Amino acid sequence: MRNDPPALMLFAAGFGTRMRPLTDDMPKPLIPVAGKPLIDHATALAQDAEVGQMVANLHYLPEQLEAHLANTPVETITETPDILDTGGGLRNALPTLGTNPVVTLNTDAIWAGPNPIRHLLDAWNPETMDALLMCIPMDHAHGRTGTGDFDIDRAGTLRRGTQALYGGAQIMKTDLLHSVSETAFSLNVVWNMMAARDRLFGVLYPGHWCDVGHPGGIQEAQDMLAAHHV
Repeated sequence: MRNDPPALMLFAAGFGTRMRPLTDDMPKPLIPVAGKPLIDHATALAQDAEVGQMVANLHYLPEQLEAHLANTPVETITETPDILDTGGGLRNALPTLGTNPVVTLNTDAIWAGPNPIRHLLDAWNPETMDALLMCIPMDHAHGRTGTGDFDIDRAGTLRRGTQALYGGAQIMKTDLLHSVSETAFSLNVVWNMMAARDRLFGVLYPGHWCDVGHPGGIQEAQDMLAAHHV
C-alpha cells in the first residue's frame, strides 16, 4: 500500500577499488555501461518508480559527480573528511531524507527485469518489517562468484546464509541508525539488529542482475541486457 512516495538514497561515495584502473581518475558511478553511466541507470529506476526526494552521497572525486548530477533532481551530500560507509552515509543524509522509511540503491549494479524499486514498494509491509531487501537467486546473478548473503524462508524472513545475495536495493526504517555509536559503519550492523527481532525481510528478484563493481562486470552486464532484450 503506497501513500507518500519514499525518499531514495543513492550510494555513490565509494573508492571503486575493485574497478581499478578504470577508477583511477573517475568515480565508479560514472563508469559507462550500455552507453550511459552506472548512476544514470540507477536514477532512471528511481524516476520510473516515482520516488520522492533523491539524495546521493559522494566522497571519492566528488566534483565529477556533482557536475554530472547538477541538472538532475538528485541532491548531493559530500562526506568529508572521512567516508562514512553505507550506514553512516545514510544516517548523515537523514536531515534531507526525512524520518519515513527510505529506499536505498547501490549504483554498481545493473537490473534486467521488473523495476526492483517498484517490486519492493509493492511488497513492503511496515507493520511487520523494519527492512525489506531485494535478494537475487544465485542462478539469476551475473558478475559474482561464490555464495549468497542470506537464506529466505517462506514468509520472507531473512537469516544469514548462502541461498541468495543482496542486490543493493532495499526499503528500510531508519530509527535504528541512531543507536549505533560509530560514525562510519555498514548497514549490516542495523540489519543484524533487525534480524534478531525477526523484522528483516527479503523478496526474491524475478529478473536478472549483474554486479558491475569490477571491470569484467561491464561486459557481463551488457551481455545480460542484450540477452534479455532490455
